[in-house]
Amino acid sequence: MPSTATTPYAEQYAPHRATLDAIRSRDWGLLIDNEPRPAASGATFTTVDPATELPLAEVADGNEADVEAAVRSGRRGFETWRRYSPQGRASALRELAAHIRANADELGLLDALDGGSSVTAMRKDALWAADHLEMFADWALMIKGETYPGAGTGLHYSRPEPYGVVGRIIPFNHPIFFGAGKLGAPLMAGNAVILKPPPQAPLSAIRLGELISEVLPPGVVNIVNGASPAPGVAIAAHPEIERIAFIGSERTGRDIQRVASGAGVKHVSLELGGKNAMVVLGDADIEAAARGAVFGMNFTATQGESCGSNSRLLVHRSIADRVLARVVELVEQIEVGVPVSESTEMGALVSREHFERVSRYIEIGREEGAVVATGGGRPSHLPEGLFVAPTVFSGVTPGMTIAQEEIFGPVLSVLTFDTDDEAVEIANGVRYGLTASVWTQDIDRAHRFVEDLRAGYVWINDSSRHFPGLPFGGVKASGLGKEESLEEILSFTQAKTVSVPRRGR
Repeated sequence: MPSTATTPYAEQYAPHRATLDAIRSRDWGLLIDNEPRPAASGATFTTVDPATELPLAEVADGNEADVEAAVRSGRRGFETWRRYSPQGRASALRELAAHIRANADELGLLDALDGGSSVTAMRKDALWAADHLEMFADWALMIKGETYPGAGTGLHYSRPEPYGVVGRIIPFNHPIFFGAGKLGAPLMAGNAVILKPPPQAPLSAIRLGELISEVLPPGVVNIVNGASPAPGVAIAAHPEIERIAFIGSERTGRDIQRVASGAGVKHVSLELGGKNAMVVLGDADIEAAARGAVFGMNFTATQGESCGSNSRLLVHRSIADRVLARVVELVEQIEVGVPVSESTEMGALVSREHFERVSRYIEIGREEGAVVATGGGRPSHLPEGLFVAPTVFSGVTPGMTIAQEEIFGPVLSVLTFDTDDEAVEIANGVRYGLTASVWTQDIDRAHRFVEDLRAGYVWINDSSRHFPGLPFGGVKASGLGKEESLEEILSFTQAKTVSVPRRGR
């Protein structure tokens, strides 16, 4: 494979040459029965470093046969795992969390190389995943049924039971966080899991599989990589997988629903796209709101590649110029650079395809009359790679393409409004409903907005921040179901009702 020494970023990559050599020389296989293995077909695909567009690794390219092997393994693993006590499962999750913490530097670097986000952000993602595993472990004894008064007719109760083998299909923007953290709920509920990593950034999930094999019984987690939709389709279509959780685009979510519905009656949860509105009223703290807008865009977490980003900034006309000026100042302070550098705050987009998609949206914004207040193209100091400067558009109107469609990149659209009713109408005027936020000094007014905004998660004077245990999920085209909460664990169970009639007195 070509060397990073041939790129303009050789100095930044120099400390990681040994790691790169190791990545390129090792086998990146599937995980079945706690054993790495090649795809059944023997096929592989190439994953690419977004900062250089050079090949990074050859990865096993799984298909339907590999999913079938994972289901067979999962059935065996489930029979072992479901007999663990809740405390036993919790103990195993905590041990896995400890392994992830101990390897956070390696996992973060893999995601920086493979997915393009900064190494500092991806290291935090690994630790965040460990936090989530521990959070779900803490709820071990909360997975319980209920008793029902029977007016002297006997004992009536319910018990939550796991589905069996479940599927989790994850996206590329938080590879290790989604790969590890999203195992917590289904595993704590007693299920075996088939994990489908993103084809753009599969390496950390494969490395996670090695850590899993040190902690969990064989078959409890199987990992099937694939460059094509084939493994995901096979998971959705498999008659023995009755519970599927997907994070990704609205279009793919609908495809999964359609495939799953043709294969039986399945419980499908979806965390999909967002075109989230941050509403700044005329009495808001301008500095706090501007900082919140930049933080909430996730420029420094995932280059704006986040369904939760507040990509529509709605500002009252009376303060719009001041808010915009401060947002531009803050955005221009973001250090865009090579993801493996510790000083980098914002890295590269994940793939050439996605880079071209985001770049096209920027051109559409210009063509439709929006004004580039900052950014709008490649940073001048980064001549190669999939880099797009953090971009802010002003003069955006509600009907523009960049105000309606999810870009999933570092593009913030600023709109203005005059009345509260107009702000609500603009905020709700998209098909998505994942998150929203309102900024004001008037708490009563804020709660009126909360009531009127059609979104699954709403912040008051905050944006895009997650808190342990709070259910996260959208409405409308943004998905079905809640995650990051006790509700998520219970969604991976089925209630069984039991009656014991009273006999005699």
